[in-house]
Amino acid sequence: MSGNTASELYLLVIRVADVVRTKEMYELLGLVFSREQHGSGPEHFAAVLNGVVFEIYPQKNRLEQDRGVRLGFRVESVDRVLESLAKFALETVVAPHDAAYGRRAVVRDPDGYILEISSLK
Repeated sequence: MSGNTASELYLLVIRVADVVRTKEMYELLGLVFSREQHGSGPEHFAAVLNGVVFEIYPQKNRLEQDRGVRLGFRVESVDRVLESLAKFALETVVAPHDAAYGRRAVVRDPDGYILEISSLK
């Protein structure tokens, strides 16, 4: 993005029908997973590969095609990045807010992929 500090990919989330089977397949590629649950969210598996958190979540509804991908980018300033992305009229999924681990917002890109944008500040 012009005029902004380079971002860092730190999160990749996939949603699948069978989290255990998918986890076992990725374990054959050398990933080591832990079982996690954030608040009241669904139980899922997470691994860290070269500094990137890779999470496997269950599909929200097995009748719907929600096998989407979530990408997480760490940036210097969430608000500045959102300002620069405004020209794309992205759908806001989670409004910018301060969390215990930094500032965070979630939007959908023009093709519907979910982007989590966060900063440590």
